Amino acid sequence: MPVDASHIRNIGIISHIDAGKTTVSERILFYSGETHKMGEVHDGQAVMDWMPQEQERGITITATATTCRWGDFRLNLIDTPGHIDFTIEVERSVRVLDGAVAIFSAVEGVQPQSELVWRQADRYGVPRICFINKSDRPGADYRQALSQIAQRLKARPVLLQLPLGEEAAFAGVIDLLSEEALSFAEEDLGRTVLRGPVPEEYRQQAAEARLLLTEAAADFDDQVMADFLDGNQVPAPRLREALRRGTLACRLFPVLLGSALHNKGIQPLLDAVCHYLPSPLDLPPPIGHHPVSGHQEEVRCDARAPLRALAFKVMAEAGRRLTYLRIYSGTLSAGASVLNGSQGANERIRHLFRMHAHRREELEEALPGDIVAATGCQLTLTGDTLCDPARPLVLEGVAVPEPVVSLAVEARGGEDREHLLSTLAYFQWEDPTLTVHEDRETGQTILTGMGELHLEIVLDRLRREYGVQVQTGRPRVVYRETLRRPMLRRETFQRQGERRLEIAEIVLQLSPLPRGAGVRIKLPRPEPPVTLELMAAVEQSLREGCQAGCLTGYPFTDLEVQVLEIPVERGMPAPGEPALRAAARRGLAMAAREAGPLILEPIMTLELELPAEGLGRVLGSLQQKRGRVESLEQRGDCEVVRASVPLAEMFGYMTELRSATKGRGSYTMEFQRFEEAPASVQERFGLGHN
Repeated sequence: MPVDASHIRNIGIISHIDAGKTTVSERILFYSGETHKMGEVHDGQAVMDWMPQEQERGITITATATTCRWGDFRLNLIDTPGHIDFTIEVERSVRVLDGAVAIFSAVEGVQPQSELVWRQADRYGVPRICFINKSDRPGADYRQALSQIAQRLKARPVLLQLPLGEEAAFAGVIDLLSEEALSFAEEDLGRTVLRGPVPEEYRQQAAEARLLLTEAAADFDDQVMADFLDGNQVPAPRLREALRRGTLACRLFPVLLGSALHNKGIQPLLDAVCHYLPSPLDLPPPIGHHPVSGHQEEVRCDARAPLRALAFKVMAEAGRRLTYLRIYSGTLSAGASVLNGSQGANERIRHLFRMHAHRREELEEALPGDIVAATGCQLTLTGDTLCDPARPLVLEGVAVPEPVVSLAVEARGGEDREHLLSTLAYFQWEDPTLTVHEDRETGQTILTGMGELHLEIVLDRLRREYGVQVQTGRPRVVYRETLRRPMLRRETFQRQGERRLEIAEIVLQLSPLPRGAGVRIKLPRPEPPVTLELMAAVEQSLREGCQAGCLTGYPFTDLEVQVLEIPVERGMPAPGEPALRAAARRGLAMAAREAGPLILEPIMTLELELPAEGLGRVLGSLQQKRGRVESLEQRGDCEVVRASVPLAEMFGYMTELRSATKGRGSYTMEFQRFEEAPASVQERFGLGHN
C-alpha cells in the first residue's frame, strides 16, 4: 500500500567498525515486525550481513537496503560498512539518504571512521541523530562520547535521555521530554517498553538535563525562548518541534542512549527517527542540469513531475545487473523505457523490487521518495541519472575516493584466464573504487583498491562465487605524478590523410596546484571554426593523458591544464578530431616531461589502541616507518596514538603490532593526503630533483 511521502524516512546507519551498526539494524527489523528472530553478528546469523565473507569476519562489507514500518511510517534503511576499505558504500548511500543514525560506542567514543562518515554526511548536508551504544559495557561513559562529538566532530549534541544506571547496572533510560523512566522487559527480548515515573534519585539530574535541552530548542522557536527565559515548563510536543527544526538544519544532533545487543533503547530510537529526521518533502529539492544546454532545474518530490532517479549502487548477480535507485520525482513503472541522462543511452526497466537485504518483494511502480532495485539496466553505473526521455536531466553523481593499493593477479589455468577479466568487469560495475588494468611491461592484470582487506575480499569472491583461481603478487602502493614548475608548450601534430595533410595545433599551459587540489582542465570559449564537439574531444584526450601520467604510468594529480589557444589560419577548416586529440595528448606528455615531474606517495592517518607497556616499542617502530605522531591520549587502560604514516611502510603491520603488544593492540587507518615521496622513491622511477 502506498505511503504518503511525509511518512517516509530514508535513513542510513553509519559509524566506525564494531560500534554496533548491524546489531542496531537487526533490532530495528525485529521490533518493527519485519523479522521474527534476531540475527546476531557474532554467530553469523545477521539478516543484513548476508554475504559469506561478512558472516565469517563479523563485519559489514556491502551496504544493504531493507524496508520496515514503524507505526504510520515506512523506513527505508541502509546498513553501511564501518571499515575504511569499503568507504564507497557509505559515500553512495549517504548521497541518496535523507537522514542518518550515527552510532558511537559508549566505551570508545568518536573513532577515526566515525569522523570520516560524519564528514561524508556533512558534505551532503544529511541531518543526523546519534545513538550512544554499548552503555552497559565496562568503561561506558556517555559524557565522554558527548564531549568528543562536540570537540572532534565540531557538532552540537543535544542529550534527550539519561541512563538508568551505568556500566553493568544500565537498566534503561530516562526520557527527558516525556519525563518518564523507560525499561525493557527481558522476558520478551525487550519488546515491551515499561514506562514509569523518574526515580527520586535522578530527578534533580533529569531537571537540569531537561533545562539544557530546552535551551538548545529555544534557538529554533521564539515561544520556547520566551518560556525558557521566564522559567516556564515547555511541553514536550513544542520542544520536539523546535528540536526537529534544528536537526533538519544540521545545526544540532539529538542524542539517545542504549545497548542494542541487550535489547535496550531501540524503540525510542525508532520514535526519534520518525520525530526528528526528514521526509523527502522536508529537504531542499536537489538541482539537476540539462545534459546538453547545462540549464539547471529543481527536482521536486512530486509523482506527477518528470521521472528523475539516481542509480547509487549496481550489483552483479550471476552476470546480471541489479541497479539500486532513489526516486526523486515522477513515477517509475516495471517495463518502462527510460533515458540514462548521464550517458545518453536508453534503458528498459524489466522488474522493480523493494529490497529486504538480499530478499526481494516485486513492485509494479515506484514513487518519489522510494528506494528500490531494478533489473534490465545494461549500461547504468553508480552515479548515473535515469530520467524521462522527453525531459532529460542529470543529477549530481557520487564522489569516488582515491584507491591507493594495487595487486598483480594471474589466472592459474587457461579456463581461469578466460573468465578472469569478464568477472572483474562485473566487480567494476559494482565497485567504482576497484580499477583493473594491464601492466604494459609484464602483461599482468593489476587490481587497484582501497586497501589490503578490500582486495582480499575481491579475490575471495573471485574464487567462491565465480570459481576463478588466481595467483597474486605482493600489494603495492599506488603513487601519483605531479609537476615541480609551470610549463607553456605549443604542440603541432601533422599526418598525411587520405586526401590532404592533416594539421592540428594547440597551446597548453601546465601549472602545479596545492596538495589535494586534484586535476583541473580549463578550456577557452570555442571560436569558429572550432566547435563545442571538438573542444569536448580535446578535454577528453587531456583527461585520458592525465590518467596515464607522463613517465611512470601513475595518474597526475594537483595539476591544472589550461588550453590557451587552438590556432586555425584564417579561411582554413577546423582541424580533424583525431589530429587535435593527438596534438593535445602529445603536448601534455612533452610539457610534463619538461616541467620536472615528481612522485607523490599516499600518507595515511593511523589510530592505534594498545596497552601502556607496549607504547615504547610501537612509537619506536613508527619512527622507523617515517611516521609522525600527532597525539597521545589515555582511554581507560589503553593508550591511543594518532599518527600519519606513508602507506608504503604499512603492509603487514598488523602482525608487527600484535608482536609488540602481545596480541592486544589494534589499529585503524584511512587515506589522508598525497605528499612528495623521498629521494629513494624518486630515483627508483628515474626522477631526480630536476
